[in-house]
Amino acid sequence: MSARVATALSRADLYRSLAAVTTSVCGVGISFGVGYPIVSLVFEEWAQPRWVIGLAGAVPSIAVLLLLPFMPKVLARLGTVPAMVLGCTISSLGFLCLYLFQSVPAWIVLRFAMSAGLTLPWLIGETWLNTVTTDETRGRVVALYAAGFFLGFAIGPLLLQWTGTSGPLPFVLGALSSGIAILPIVLAKRLAPSMIDQRSTGIFKAFGLSPIAMAVAVLAGVLEMSHFALLANVAISAGAGAERALEFLTVLLIGGLLLQFPIGWLADKAPRIVVTVALALAYIALAVALPQLLTSTALGVPVVFVLGGIVIGFYTLGLVMIGEHVGPNELAIANAAFIMMYQVGGILGPAIAGFAMTYEPIYGFTAIMIGFTLEALLFMALLRKTKRTSKI
Repeated sequence: MSARVATALSRADLYRSLAAVTTSVCGVGISFGVGYPIVSLVFEEWAQPRWVIGLAGAVPSIAVLLLLPFMPKVLARLGTVPAMVLGCTISSLGFLCLYLFQSVPAWIVLRFAMSAGLTLPWLIGETWLNTVTTDETRGRVVALYAAGFFLGFAIGPLLLQWTGTSGPLPFVLGALSSGIAILPIVLAKRLAPSMIDQRSTGIFKAFGLSPIAMAVAVLAGVLEMSHFALLANVAISAGAGAERALEFLTVLLIGGLLLQFPIGWLADKAPRIVVTVALALAYIALAVALPQLLTSTALGVPVVFVLGGIVIGFYTLGLVMIGEHVGPNELAIANAAFIMMYQVGGILGPAIAGFAMTYEPIYGFTAIMIGFTLEALLFMALLRKTKRTSKI
């Protein structure tokens, strides 16, 4: 069904449409990339307890989980472009209010509201993308989209290194980043797919529209957030210095950005489930070797580079599966369910891995990551077996 939508656009208009969505999601990524660290850093400066800092870090995920089930209805009622403008405007105003209202309760409430706003452009971008692209190029297109988001996410902390956390400038830049996300969508509004005719599929039924994609979303959340949050700690525990540990984080993100297109290309040339299983097996092999390599730049850097591509690649592959298996009228609710599963993984992974690391700082992390990956493989195998059995 998505292919029929895509062919309604000329090639030039299709490219403009995809460019608008990818550029927009980069702005959304910058908003997330500024919002997460600025709150943690300022709360640290305010000498807040660790549990308060942790709560503030969890608030965006809580907002996404609580409100995403209702966002497809908001999207259907408002329309694509107005919903995008509304969500980004809420985020922009939230950044400005963070500067104006300097208190812990205000910031926690504002972070909830800002994250609720950003769920709309996040949901719209993925739904738009899967609606207008075709199955023949879906992997590569989604890979560029994912790279755009994580590029923005990486730019956010770099901006904070330049501006610092005091004064109005970091908050103004955060507000502008959400504004940047609006501009390409408004300019391409005539190309926006209609999302008004979304079926009233409930959120729980939506998980069954592409169950393998939902499992991949959980795995993506577990691996991404755990590596972003804890890889530096694992490296330090293995004997690497703080500077090298931060270098590994940079390499992880660079690998994630640069390897998305090759992964998307593979997903267009081979069955997506085969590519997913191959990435999972490759991840397990590299994770087993990782603890022995973190003290060696020559060996550790290429391994972490490939790991970055793999852990972000699962999100790309899951999103491709959503577009492949779900029709246009249910894409919004399916994408909402997908993002929710990603957030669940993002909460579970760092929490469980962090607990394991209190007993075994190095192998505790890798054991939990490998365990989640094996569980995902087992779940996918059971789904495939059940599907084959039901056809007999």
